Amino acid sequence: MGAQTAWGTGNGQVLLAFDFGLSRIGVASGNLLTRTASPLVTLGVGRELPWAEIDRLIDEWRPGRLVVGIPPHYGASSVATHVRSFVAQLRMRYALEVDTVDESLTSRAAYATLTEHRRTGTGKGRIGKERLDRHAACLIAEQWLGAPDHELRADQ
Repeated sequence: MGAQTAWGTGNGQVLLAFDFGLSRIGVASGNLLTRTASPLVTLGVGRELPWAEIDRLIDEWRPGRLVVGIPPHYGASSVATHVRSFVAQLRMRYALEVDTVDESLTSRAAYATLTEHRRTGTGKGRIGKERLDRHAACLIAEQWLGAPDHELRADQ
């Protein structure tokens, strides 16, 4: 927590996006200048959230903003309760802006994209859950980047 001040002074052109799950968290980076996003990594979730790994990503990427996908009916599920807690902890821990977007169908869209890449030969390998989660995070970042005035925010 001693680096909290440094985390709060990140690069305003970079964001990190999270596809939160109870077993895994997909992470992607986004660039506000180019309006592009790239899948980064999938973090395993055990009894505790993988804060050391998230700290490392924050240190490495120095984002100016974080974006988290919220389930479509976020008020009704236990996953949504965990997501809201995760968002609150991100805000406190890193002193960064944290936006949320509706993550409706991001996992399905990520699966469809990865399947198409395999079919056309531009993507190889098995479409595992870890790969799917980081690609879903990429779609969350792209959704935020593409929203005019970020009107897609789900929890603001």
